[in-house]
Amino acid sequence: MLIQLKHWLKNSEHPLASSFFRFAKAVRNPQMMVIPVFHSGLFHLHNLIKQLCQELLRVLYFTPLFKSQILGTKKRLYLYSGMPQILGDLEIECGDDVRISGISTLCGRSSVNMQAKLRIGNNVDIGWQNAFSVGRNIILEDDVRLAGRVFLAGFPGHPVDCDRRAAGESDDDSQVGDIIIKQGAWLGTGVTVLGGVTIGKGAIIGAGSVVTKDVPANSIAAGNPAKIVKTIEGDV
Repeated sequence: MLIQLKHWLKNSEHPLASSFFRFAKAVRNPQMMVIPVFHSGLFHLHNLIKQLCQELLRVLYFTPLFKSQILGTKKRLYLYSGMPQILGDLEIECGDDVRISGISTLCGRSSVNMQAKLRIGNNVDIGWQNAFSVGRNIILEDDVRLAGRVFLAGFPGHPVDCDRRAAGESDDDSQVGDIIIKQGAWLGTGVTVLGGVTIGKGAIIGAGSVVTKDVPANSIAAGNPAKIVKTIEGDV
């Protein structure tokens, strides 16, 4: 009955239909008058309480919880927006002064031959929505910067053969590769790095690039597949 009434109000050419329809929308979405001083103060109070709660959760809950699952010195580890998700069989080692977005996924490949290992150096930034698929090793050396939505794809998760994929089989060892991000390298937003790639010291990878081959130190690479577009002068 209500659906038929709504359809009539929206589509009928009856002169009362449009008036009733506007009235129904107003009733469904009432608006309160904004009191500038009151609501502005309430907004700042809301943000203060929210930030206080987030800090308490970060310090008292998320950080010690995450630290309990990783190795290394991990001094002054700073998590924000919650706690990263850890999947699979993954050993994580973390240095000091590392900042990690809690909206990140760290996944290790299950293998009978060896345990997947993620090594994070000192003073490393791991941004929002990063995803690491660690096949054997992923190494982030000191001072590395990863922007948002960076994907380090150390293993694909599925075999090349479609029949084996359909059967639910896992990928082959030959499809797995290490990823090494050397000291001071910076990966822009949305970068994908495939297994077997080393990004050199101080290199910069442009946003949205797909890195399929090694990138030399002190160079800028961009594109899909990523190619060297510039050398950083003075640092070579």
